[in-house]
Amino acid sequence: MILLYVAAGIILLLILILKKINPMIALLIVSVTTGLLLKMPLSKVMASVSSGIGSTLGGIMMILALGAMIGKLAEESGAAKKIVQILIKIFGIKNIQWATLLTGILVGIPLFYNAGFIVLIPLIFSIASETGLPKLYVGMPMIAALSITHGFLPPHPGPVALASVFHADIGKVLLYGIMISLPVAAIAGVIFPRLAVKLTSPAGTINYAVTSTNEELPSAFKSLLITLMPVSLIAAGNIGTFLFKGQLQYLFSFLADPTLALLISLISVVLLLNMDMKRAMEMCTEGVKSVVMIMLIIAAGGAFKQILVDSGVGEVVKNMATTWNISPLLLGWTLAAVLRITLGSATVAALTTAGMVMPMIHAGTSPELMVLSVGAGSLMLSHFNDTGFWMFKEYFGLSIKETFKTWTIMECLISILGLAGVLLINATQTHS
Repeated sequence: MILLYVAAGIILLLILILKKINPMIALLIVSVTTGLLLKMPLSKVMASVSSGIGSTLGGIMMILALGAMIGKLAEESGAAKKIVQILIKIFGIKNIQWATLLTGILVGIPLFYNAGFIVLIPLIFSIASETGLPKLYVGMPMIAALSITHGFLPPHPGPVALASVFHADIGKVLLYGIMISLPVAAIAGVIFPRLAVKLTSPAGTINYAVTSTNEELPSAFKSLLITLMPVSLIAAGNIGTFLFKGQLQYLFSFLADPTLALLISLISVVLLLNMDMKRAMEMCTEGVKSVVMIMLIIAAGGAFKQILVDSGVGEVVKNMATTWNISPLLLGWTLAAVLRITLGSATVAALTTAGMVMPMIHAGTSPELMVLSVGAGSLMLSHFNDTGFWMFKEYFGLSIKETFKTWTIMECLISILGLAGVLLINATQTHS
């Protein structure tokens, strides 16, 4: 009965959005309604809503704001356009998807999904504007890469936490994760967008050459430094944390924090561009204004997620799973997928699943493959209760239907292909 109430809440959300109600307001209405349907006390409902908003924004609000500021400065200074010209020169426009895919993988390994999304989205829009290619066609490879690294590769919180729970070797998780990630990224991030996105601009043509311009752009070195500085700082912080001990390890772990890395990057970018401070701060304000509504929608999505977590939906799924008799790898993927669909958060789904399947793992099951099977399941069927769904929808200016046809199907492909990769590696190990 509980799952029927959750389904009713999702249907209500769809109806409200189809009625053109602001997604933030719709999500708040559905969060309260679903909590009451699940027989949560009203005080508990509102506490969960507040907790969900706080925990969601608390982790990403400054990342979103600082990332938007850097993106605006990179856009206005011409640094983003210069990066576009470099990528097109190296790869050519016909292969630009491979360039954005590679960028997404390199950026996605050290950077959390939300931070990577915000840092790279101006680059995606600049490439689309400069070439005349659709934003989705250019952006989906990069976003797919960010999602894959989030679900499969350390040092992201999900894979690292799962490796700890399953006592898996982090190095092997990274190795197997890369083996799975590369072909999955090619299929879900390049081949699928070519099938899903029509290559016709509103004018019916595509500019297969970079638009020439007389405006003075920053140098290639300065442009790369402006764009990649947050990623570089976080990567250096993570590498230093693994290499050093004691005080140095503490300092590097401090540097690896995305908020600090973005703050240092913002200050450095302003100084590097040698801009008038008043003008620079005006651009920063404009950058933040562009993401305020997105922040509010993400926060409301966090409230809905918390209602589902606090109402005990996870326990219901756990009890259902005790009657299933399947391989631990498939069981881990299935449970994570079900929890992802019902709870929304990939990390919450992954960690909840880990606790549920630990007693069911028999000797001979690879802990590294368990990490990856659960990680793959945690990416399945992203929809209304996932903040990533709303970020993708709002930034790319899509309708609900368009978001399902692109983002949701892409996430399903990543999840299913990830499981296939896990089972293939397991079969190879079994027969060797």
